[in-house]
Formats: sequence, C-alpha cells, structure tokens
Amino acid sequence: MVDGVGLVHQMPFTCDRDGFAATFEKIYFGTVQARIYLCADLLGIVCHTGMSCLVRRNILESAGGLGHFGRYLAEDFFIAKAVTDSGYRLTVSSQPAWQNSASQARLTRWAKLRVAMVPTTILLEPLSECLVVGAFASWAASVLFHWDSLVFYLVHILVWFLCDWILLSIVQNGSLPFSKIDFVVGWIFRECTGPYLFFHALWNPAIRWRTRVFKLAWGGVAQEVPLEKAKFVTA
Repeated sequence: MVDGVGLVHQMPFTCDRDGFAATFEKIYFGTVQARIYLCADLLGIVCHTGMSCLVRRNILESAGGLGHFGRYLAEDFFIAKAVTDSGYRLTVSSQPAWQNSASQARLTRWAKLRVAMVPTTILLEPLSECLVVGAFASWAASVLFHWDSLVFYLVHILVWFLCDWILLSIVQNGSLPFSKIDFVVGWIFRECTGPYLFFHALWNPAIRWRTRVFKLAWGGVAQEVPLEKAKFVTA
C-alpha cells in the first residue's frame, strides 16, 4: 500500500488437498482464473475478489461506507470500482489467497455475477475458452492460409495445455500436489465443462447464496427472491 494505490488484493487460489475435486479446483484457479485475473490487472481492468484485501478507509467513507455496497452480491467488484473512480489504482499481492475447497456451484455463481456486472462477458468469455477460440482459429487458418484445420487445432490445444501447465507451476511456486496424468485428466475435464457452466449461468440467472435466493439486475444490483417463488435454482 503505497501512494497512489487504493486497494491491494490477492488472487484466489486453493490449498493442497487430495482427491480429484481438489485437483480440478487447483487447475481452474491456477489456469483459467489466474489467466483472467492477472491479464485484467495488467490491463487495468477491475478484477478484485474480496476474500483478502487491504483498502483505504477514506475511499469507502467517501463512497457512503460499507452499507452503500450492501445492495450488491459482488460488493468487492464495486468497492474496487469506487477505488479506481477516486483516482487510485489497484495492485495484486505476490502471494495468492489460499482457500479451502468449494464446489462448482461457486464457479457458476461467479459467471452469473460477471455477466450481470459486465454484459460484454456474454460474448468475450466464451471466446477465451481453449476449445472455442481454437475452433475459430483453425477455421480462419484453413480459409486464409489453406492449412489443415485439424492439425492446427491439435497444435493449438497442445500449446495452450503447455502454457497452462507453466502458469499453474508459477502460481503454485513449487511442486504440484498431483501427477502429470492427474493434470491431463483434470485439464481436459475443465476445458470440456467450462462452456457448459457458462451457458448454464446464462440460462439460469438466479443465484442461491446459502439459504437465500437472489436475482441479479443489469449492473449487478441484487434483488432477493422468496424461496417459494424461486424455480430451477441450482447455484
């Protein structure tokens, strides 16, 4: 926290645990989440998750206090936006925020929040998926350069896979708690289910948070939905 910095935050990551679910989560947070988080920080895009942060009190007070952000489910995003609107910048700590296990429901919930807060996510996020962008790139290479689209697609997946392994190793800052075979299986499963989780979030915008259900309006404002009226809510 130096002059000009209004908020210091940590990139979410997971503790070392046994089991495929733990492997899947570590792969997600150390590849997909890390790639989005670090690139957004590099480009000056608000990417703050509030599980661990240090923020200047005067910025919160000038924005109306913590109570002002209580109408949002993603209050961490809007706190960070208030920081940047005040002329301060954000910075990421070199140490990630180690956390315990969760479930895929949280990944779906985060996707719903991103869509509500930043609608351009509807178009841009699917294009950040390895299999989706690879399909478009291989088609373009076939049309423009008459390259073999299948070979291009397979090379694209291999390069993406290797880059994710390198990124995860950097974030872990040590040996990974699972084998290379476990990484291959977990990585393939994550890449195949990623688009499904995103489109599931689009199809069902309601969010279950503990014992309560909310519906998000554009802009991220949350409106509670009575449980007896909430239908098809799974996350």
